[in-house]
Amino acid sequence: MVGLAILALLLAVPAYAEDDWKAVEEVKPYAITGQTGIDLYRSIGQRGPKIGIGRVIAHTSYVLTWDRKFDKSNNGCTILSAKPKLKITYTLPKPSQKLPSPVRENWDVFIEGIRKHELVHGDSAKDMTREIVRRTVGLSVPNDPKCQKMRKVLIKEITDLVAVQRAQGRDFDRVEMGNGGNVQQLVLALVNGG
Repeated sequence: MVGLAILALLLAVPAYAEDDWKAVEEVKPYAITGQTGIDLYRSIGQRGPKIGIGRVIAHTSYVLTWDRKFDKSNNGCTILSAKPKLKITYTLPKPSQKLPSPVRENWDVFIEGIRKHELVHGDSAKDMTREIVRRTVGLSVPNDPKCQKMRKVLIKEITDLVAVQRAQGRDFDRVEMGNGGNVQQLVLALVNGG
């Protein structure tokens, strides 16, 4: 019953969902060593970000917090606005020494491809954040003057959208890192090119 009331109010209340926010993005390099493509790749394997039980070439992470305004009048709780604060961090390898030619040129192609791959993950976090704003601004729960029920509704909405974003990221990585995928091709070109 509460679900139907929420849906009815969502359709009745015009949402004020501005897209006037901007993500803060930063690159966090980690040092690698080597003067050949294979040595650089080995160093990545030893020093890359730890994810799960292994290390990866690069990683994108984000922290998402909110400034929300609620209307608690009429014994209900309505989200009037939601301004996200999204900080995205791209962790990428960086050689600690100058590289000789042609390794330097091969490295430049490799790292640009890896950077573009990670930017897709960053764009996915931005899209998810926009969708959270779209789905939650204007959301209303009746008989909730302290916004306690609203918090549960918000947690579910956000948890569901994060799950979708993470699944999309895993699917993207599976293709990119799979046999013949873009990341695999970048690694092979670096390792075999010098």
